[in-house]
Amino acid sequence: MNPNQTVEDESHPSITAASRRIQCLSLHLTPLPPSQPSPQLNMLTCAKAANKLEVDKVSLSTYMRGKNRDIQEKIIEFFESRPDLQTPVGVSMNEHRELCMRQLVALVREAKIKPFRYVVDDPAKYFAITEAIGSIDVSLGIKLGVQFSLWGGSVLNLGTEKHRDKYFDGIDNLDYPGCFAMTELHHGSNVQGLQTTATFDPVTDEFIIDTPNDGAIKWWIGNASVHGKFATVFAKLILPTHDSKKVSDMGVHAFIIPIRDLNTLQTLPGIEIHDCGHKVGLNGVDNGALRFRSVRIPRDNLLNRFGDVSQDGKYTSSLPTINKRFAAMLGELVGGRVGLAYASVGFLKISVTIAVRYSLLRQQFGPPEQPEVSILDYQSQQHKLMPMLASSYAFHFATQYLVQKYSEMKKMHDEQLVADVHALSAGLKAYVTSYTAKSLSTCREACGGHGYAAVNRFGSLRNDHDIFQTFEGDNTVLMQQVAADLLKQYKDKFQGGTLSVTWNYLRESMNTYLSQPNPIIARWESADHLRDPKFQLDAFRVSVIFVIVHYRFIV
Repeated sequence: MNPNQTVEDESHPSITAASRRIQCLSLHLTPLPPSQPSPQLNMLTCAKAANKLEVDKVSLSTYMRGKNRDIQEKIIEFFESRPDLQTPVGVSMNEHRELCMRQLVALVREAKIKPFRYVVDDPAKYFAITEAIGSIDVSLGIKLGVQFSLWGGSVLNLGTEKHRDKYFDGIDNLDYPGCFAMTELHHGSNVQGLQTTATFDPVTDEFIIDTPNDGAIKWWIGNASVHGKFATVFAKLILPTHDSKKVSDMGVHAFIIPIRDLNTLQTLPGIEIHDCGHKVGLNGVDNGALRFRSVRIPRDNLLNRFGDVSQDGKYTSSLPTINKRFAAMLGELVGGRVGLAYASVGFLKISVTIAVRYSLLRQQFGPPEQPEVSILDYQSQQHKLMPMLASSYAFHFATQYLVQKYSEMKKMHDEQLVADVHALSAGLKAYVTSYTAKSLSTCREACGGHGYAAVNRFGSLRNDHDIFQTFEGDNTVLMQQVAADLLKQYKDKFQGGTLSVTWNYLRESMNTYLSQPNPIIARWESADHLRDPKFQLDAFRVSVIFVIVHYRFIV
């Protein structure tokens, strides 16, 4: 039905009602310009428009997004110019999956934006691209992350030069769409407990990949159900010994396994692929389950940066123990956690922007015989939205700092920096995603009944984001890791004899005292003092201590 068709053109009552609804929706989505005023719907201006604060939006945007602003705007302009690539409301799961693949192909091959090239060399640019893509369609953002950060990143970070030479171009141009097969039906956070096996056969110079039981089926694997041709599979590396009754378990390693024929897309022998079906959100991502039945792969398909196997079955590694190799492997995969924290802030920015704009436009109640008041002028609305607006800025800069430290880690490979990034990414990912999950519901409520319309995105944002609290580590488990790291740092402060511990305490206290602005030279009320980052950090510390003491007192 043509939405511009007039109601008078229809005679049947049900058709007339449907036409009226379509007309109304059309005006909501594409309001007429001021030169063509509509008697049915007029756009309201912001309350108190004459008194609003003028902000240099270009300067603010440049400051916030920095050198990657241009590529983000290029992405957004590209998709805005392509209505055929925009995700419609109410799209079916199968249509959404195919649309996401078309969107990704168009981004790489038509818009000529190649995210894979920045995964290692310029992570800040890569995460800026994913943020812009996530604002188009979150499913597309996740599919991009699976292809380039997880599947592609595992090849770059866990493999060696031979793997980069063989797979880089195919991953980069999407000839080799792939999966990241770590999670199993019975094992998620406990990666060392994975049950899939990769047994070396020295006679054929191959690894034999097996799924020993139903609990070891690789589960929730993005790109597996429809589009993936390869998978990075995490499995226990098993080596035969001189005693035929015994084998050596060398711990979890990563292997490249072809899962579909490159030309026919048929599933390869020994591999079973099942569809995980509808999910709460992210239905544009084709999650699947993988089972391996004696699948043979060449020895070269072992991603051997941290451990290798020779043709005669001998194992070599620069790291002496299974635990050290496992820690090094996971350390190289921390980028996924960094990306989730960064992306979650993007959700918060979008939802707060929608809610604040609505609250400025929506007017309700007011003094007798006077214009109604913008609902953002009410304290109850401010208490809902302003802390979230402030938090979105705080989280933006916090995750930018995390990306900066992650970029340094990728270049320097310093052990202490690796530990710091691990703890910081775990804490920020857990805190930011939990905060954003609650904020999405608050933003919907702040927009009243209008926030319940699917076109306003709160429902899809909330559903798509919900899994972020589980992706790359359950938030509760991650917070426990952060607590363990903080306790270790606290313990380290008291290592050594009594004299050295006392001296370290006095030295740190004196450094803190000397770093504080002198209250005699810089008055406490001055703008310079109040804007001093050191003062703000001190104030935050006092606030945290007060909250802790107050909480303990109440409990």
